[in-house]
Amino acid sequence: MSKSKGVLLLNLGSPEALTVPAVREYLNEFLMDGRVIDLPFIARRLLVSLLLINRPKVKVEEYRSIWTDDGSPLIATSRKVQAKLQEHFDFPVELAMNYAKPDIAGALKRLQDAGVKELFIMPLYPHYAMSSYETVVAKTMKQIKELGHPFQTSLLEPFYADADYIDALFTLAQPDLDAGFDHLLFTFHGIPERHLRKSDPSHEHCMVTPDCCATCHPAHASCYRHQCLRTAKAFVEKAEIPDDKYSVAFQSRLGRDPWLEPYTDQTLEKYGRKGFGKLLMISPSFVTDCLETMEEIAIAGKETYQAAGGKEFKLVPCLNEHPAWIRFLEVRVRNWVDAGVESQIGRLAS
Repeated sequence: MSKSKGVLLLNLGSPEALTVPAVREYLNEFLMDGRVIDLPFIARRLLVSLLLINRPKVKVEEYRSIWTDDGSPLIATSRKVQAKLQEHFDFPVELAMNYAKPDIAGALKRLQDAGVKELFIMPLYPHYAMSSYETVVAKTMKQIKELGHPFQTSLLEPFYADADYIDALFTLAQPDLDAGFDHLLFTFHGIPERHLRKSDPSHEHCMVTPDCCATCHPAHASCYRHQCLRTAKAFVEKAEIPDDKYSVAFQSRLGRDPWLEPYTDQTLEKYGRKGFGKLLMISPSFVTDCLETMEEIAIAGKETYQAAGGKEFKLVPCLNEHPAWIRFLEVRVRNWVDAGVESQIGRLAS
């Protein structure tokens, strides 16, 4: 294999330390991203400044409940994934986060210094959203431009319905599926409804056409909700789960604007009142366990469910460093190496 090649794994990020200042710095960088809170700069600055008065103190306690000896679980696990993927290749595999450390600029400089000319950019997001996939690709391309365009770039596109990704999810979840459950709840990270409309290049389909996610349209290439529903449908077909035994919800809303529904916390309360013997949950929008899975769902979500009367609760872990996930990434890199052609990033490169 050519040593002029290189791979860049990208994920969200995490505070660098378990302190209020570190959490505040991280939240400021994250929330001031114009693709996360898509308000004009002054309005965004005012809103984020208000949020940063009390939110860091709350969040540091939430992070404390999941923090490890190696620091943030998201960062620690991502480094393990990077190391395991590196074992399969003789060219560099770098890791970067959109916010905080390890940063994108540093990773790109290391790749450049290593003599990399052909770069495979791998956002570790199965689904397209302007606040996750789009923003990290746009930031990476901006920083590559600032370096003087030293790389020929190829891009891993959202893999929400890729058969190998679904197989990896199924392999991961199979022991819990085989153990039995009353209901399977898919929980995906939420986004504001307006993000769907903004990501629709036609501005005439998403949230406009009746049953828009089920009606074939080019907008689905950048429609987060459609892609989440496709993941859930592909998974239950693989697992042979009947329609009345699973459902989909969305978590982590912020502010008063409408976000994707139904909301996970309200769904958990409703299912708790139904008194399911065993509720099984899975969170396919995350490939690495993090605050949103380990605290928001596994701790707070379980409390909500059981306080409402629910009984047994089980969250399937994220793919993390599961061999099926490492194999998925390895195959994508080998496909890129074998193709030997540039993937067009299109409007995100502009």
